[in-house]
Formats: sequence, C-alpha cells, structure tokens
Amino acid sequence: MRTTKRLAAIGLFAAAALSLAACGESSSTGSGSSSTAAPTTTTSASAAMSDGVTKTSDTFGAGCASLPKESGNKGSLEGMVTDPVATAASNNPLLTKLVAAVKAAGLVDTLNKTDGKYTVFAPYDPAFEALGADALNAVLADKTKLTGILTYHVVPQRMDKDGILKAASLPTVQGGTLKVEGSGDNVTVNGAKVLCGNIPTANATVFVIDKVLMPAA
Repeated sequence: MRTTKRLAAIGLFAAAALSLAACGESSSTGSGSSSTAAPTTTTSASAAMSDGVTKTSDTFGAGCASLPKESGNKGSLEGMVTDPVATAASNNPLLTKLVAAVKAAGLVDTLNKTDGKYTVFAPYDPAFEALGADALNAVLADKTKLTGILTYHVVPQRMDKDGILKAASLPTVQGGTLKVEGSGDNVTVNGAKVLCGNIPTANATVFVIDKVLMPAA
C-alpha cells in the first residue's frame, strides 16, 4: 500500500511538473510571438527607408543655402524633385560646368532614364575651375576620359546620407570605388566635402561636392 501511495504521489508530482512546463512554454511562446512581431515591423520600416529616396527636408550642408529659393524656380530644391537628375542639374546654378561635361560625354539620356536609380556626387562649378582651363578643356575634348571621370561620380544605386556612411565604400558605374567618411553633416567622398547632400530628384539622390573626383589610372 505504501508503495502504491508513493507511486501515486510521484505520478501526481510528475503530472503537475509537466503541466507547469507546458504553461511555461505556452507563456514563452506567446512572449516570443510578441517580441518577434516588433522586429518584423522594424525590418519593414528599415527596408522602406533603405531605398535612398529623400525629401527636401532631408537636405544638409551649408551649400544648400546657395540654391535658388524662389517658388517655381526649377533650380530650387522643390523644383529639382520632379525632374530626372540630368535635367534637374541643368537648372541648378551651381552645376553649369558639370552639365556641360555631361552633354559633351553624351550621358544626358543615360542619367535621365526614368527607371534609373542613382546616387550622384556632383562637383560644383569652382571644382571644375580648380582644374585649370587647359586641363579642363583637354578633358572635355577626350570623350573616353571624360566619360570615365563622370561615371566615377555615379553609383548605380539610390542612397541617402545614412546609406553612404554605412556602406563606406561605394562601387561606381565607372568600375572604381569611392570612400565615404565622416559623421553627422560632415561627410567627405574621396576627401571631397559634401556641400549640400540628400538632394532629391526624380531618379537620383544628389550630393554636391567641392572637388572633381579622379579615378585611378
């Protein structure tokens, strides 16, 4: 009888233990489901923001103050939003020499592709002037070399400031890579300072820089 009672007691204890374990697993699973849902939402939000598309309110850099402010001006931040990047740049008073170079290289249609997604590092006019008239004219006259230089400024993916800083090394259309450094609003690309960044256009995110970037020979 005592043996039977002991076995019965052990059986009841085991059943109780299994019941508690089951409750624990159920509670843990419920908690896990809840904690799993949050990362899924976060991942979706990150994915939505990782496309590199920016708004005019996302722009940064002292150089942005030099852009036209007049309502309706196609060279203003608001005016550039709806145009593809080559057209948008052609309306920007800071980028007249870049636009001339793009036209000389025959890259307007390529950069204006409606299904294109680009990150463009756009040297402002003084950057081209710093090359010197003779050197600049020589480059403009050499279409192959000019095309290589210009495509070195283009990344075949749309990225915002956070994206380029996180990547640090960016493969370009030309085939070389660009090195991005900095933090906050102080960002450099191959040592060139970003004067105005996160500029949105219809098919690209633009960063105006203070130097012309030269690919390795």
